[in-house]
Amino acid sequence: MAAQEAGGQASAGAMGLEELLALPATVNVTTAGRALGIGRDKAYELIRNGKFPVRTLPLGGTVRVPTAELWKVLGVEQRRGSAVST
Repeated sequence: MAAQEAGGQASAGAMGLEELLALPATVNVTTAGRALGIGRDKAYELIRNGKFPVRTLPLGGTVRVPTAELWKVLGVEQRRGSAVST
């Protein structure tokens, strides 16, 4: 699980493959942005403008991003319970 998702401090910069593969089923916008190599503010701007490259799930006052769809956009394929880079 990403440090940020676990409530800890997130590491700076874009996410590596190992960290990306360890994400839970859905992530927050900040974590999705890190995976895509963009910041939180830019990610929310893209969502507001309907241009975020991944479907988002508005849940009350929060927004979640499905990890499987994030993997697809990033070219990571799920196979038999594990994900691999394509």
